[in-house]
Amino acid sequence: MTTKPSSSAALRARWQALASREQNLVLAAGGLVAFALLWWVAVAPALSTLRAAPARHAELDAQLQRMQGLRSEALQLQSAPRNTRGDSVGALRAALAQRLGNTAQLNVIGDRATVTLKGAPADALGQWLAQARSNARAAPIEARLARSAVAAPAPNAAAPVVLGGPARAMPRWDGTLVLVLPPSQP
Repeated sequence: MTTKPSSSAALRARWQALASREQNLVLAAGGLVAFALLWWVAVAPALSTLRAAPARHAELDAQLQRMQGLRSEALQLQSAPRNTRGDSVGALRAALAQRLGNTAQLNVIGDRATVTLKGAPADALGQWLAQARSNARAAPIEARLARSAVAAPAPNAAAPVVLGGPARAMPRWDGTLVLVLPPSQP
């Protein structure tokens, strides 16, 4: 009975049959493949992470700043004295008259305040919402807004004019906003 030589013995015999120059070329090719594999598995991902680290660090710093700002705002709102329902409505009315004038009307029913807008300037509306949130502690729960067809008033003659720039007016809004008022004090 004849036995088959093992594959490692056959490989060793084949290796011995190669000339030394061929053995060196095979070793160099194997080394190159090992280096490429090491590069793709270990070095390239680490370099990619290292290159992306400054941008990721800046992104996380910005996120931390936003979170700290929100935290300080929450602490400020928690430490502020509680408003009664009447105080909240009064603060809403005062801010509405100051920021939006005759472009908005306020209607309060129960714990809801409905603001009807007719041609309200976008920047004034944003400022009023910020005041409503901080001063009256009212939170918007519903908004139905559409861009107004009402033209913006003509620019003031005393206002600075940018030469070559288009005369763009601030957008205006029509619609309704519903805000929930803070709970009544016991």
